[in-house]
Order: sequence, then structure tokens, then C-alpha cells
Amino acid sequence: MSELEDFTRHISDRISSLQRMLELAVIVPQDNIRKFGQEVRALEGLLHEFEKCVDRQNDQLKRLKEFERSFQNDLGDVQHLKDNMPAHLPRRKLPAVANEPASSQKGPAEMQVVQQEKFKKTSKSAVRQMEVVTMPEFDSIPLYMKGRVTYEQLNTAVQSINTAVTGKYKILHQSAKNLNNHSRKLHQRFKDEETKDTKGQFFVVETDIREFTQTKVDKRFQGILNMLRHCQRLRELRGGGLTRYVLL
Repeated sequence: MSELEDFTRHISDRISSLQRMLELAVIVPQDNIRKFGQEVRALEGLLHEFEKCVDRQNDQLKRLKEFERSFQNDLGDVQHLKDNMPAHLPRRKLPAVANEPASSQKGPAEMQVVQQEKFKKTSKSAVRQMEVVTMPEFDSIPLYMKGRVTYEQLNTAVQSINTAVTGKYKILHQSAKNLNNHSRKLHQRFKDEETKDTKGQFFVVETDIREFTQTKVDKRFQGILNMLRHCQRLRELRGGGLTRYVLL
């Protein structure tokens, strides 16, 4: 709301100045009359900017109301679950294999080892995703950095980056011998771009975004990357002539 207040004060000051000029119009030279006309045209431009500012505030208010409705719906669902929570949840029984000898059935300790191995395999193949930017985070971005980028456009870029990350690491988690010729070349490039600083991290480069998405990687997209860095969604890691965008 501070932007609206600043506009209002500025316009009020200009109107007061015009009123004083109008009161003095009968005793001032003709040149000042022309200056008065210039001030009126400038005021028209300010009013036009004020209308656009009001539209932006209305859009933001609309998004906040939609967020509030969604939050109230989620809150109602949580309250319903809380009010209808059963005292005891049934435990699922694992059926024993009919033809499997008793000696081959795994005990609790062996089952725990198997579950840990499955967890390790799942964790290795899991691909990290960037979380969407919340409205408070979007509002915290400085205006000079935000420019004309909207909240929806920023999170569309987040989805594009997640698509590129998923596509990249889906290939990396496969054996190169199981890939076709194009994917094998990508696999090798991904490996070549890794460094000791990227070990255990998920990252993409601009080429990956072009490869897996239709996003145009231009100056505007670079500005969006700066906004995501401000929101602590990624960090840059430079080296070897490449800029790696590492997910946080």
C-alpha cells in the first residue's frame, strides 16, 4: 500500500501547485500559462500511472483472497480429520507365501535390513524439486529486481527449472549402456559438468533448460533467476566457463 500512498501524496502536491498557479494566472505573464498547460499534461500522466498502480493492488488483493479461500478450505479439511480421528488405526498384516518354507521367512531384523536397502535405492533415484515462491516472498523482492514479472510468471519459471532438473537426473540415474545415442551424449555432458563442489547437489545449466523445456533463456529469464536467488531457491556456482544453478 505504500506505493499507492506515495502516488496519492505526489498527485495531491501537484494539484495544489496547479491551484496556486491558476490563482495567479491573472497576474502572471503568458509564458506561465503555457507552463500551466504542461503541468496539467504531466498530471494526466501521473493519474494514468496511478490507475495502473491501483490495478496492480487490486490484482494482488484478488490473489490474497484466493489464497485465503484455499487456506480456509485446507483448514476445514484438517479440522474434519482431527474431529474424526479413530482411536485405533488397523495394522496391515502381510500375508505369508503359501509355498515358502518357514525357514525362509524373514525375521524382524532381516526385514529391517531389507527396508533400509530399499530406502537407500529410493533415496538415490529421488530427484529434488524447487519449492514454489510464496506470495510473502514475492512481495519481499525489491521493485527494481522484480520489474514487470508477475507472481504467476515467476512460479512458471520454477516449474520449468524443475522440469529440466527432472529430465536431467532421470538420465543420470540410468546406466549409459541402456540409453539411446542422444541420451548417452547428454549423460556424458552431465558427468563432464560435475565438479567436487556439486557432489550430492542438484543443479542445471542454461543448456539443460533449453534441452528439456520451451523456456526462452534470455535477459528477462536471467532477471527471474536473480529473483529466485533472492528468495533462496538457488545459488550460482561458476567454473569452467559455465554457470551452474544449484538448488537449495
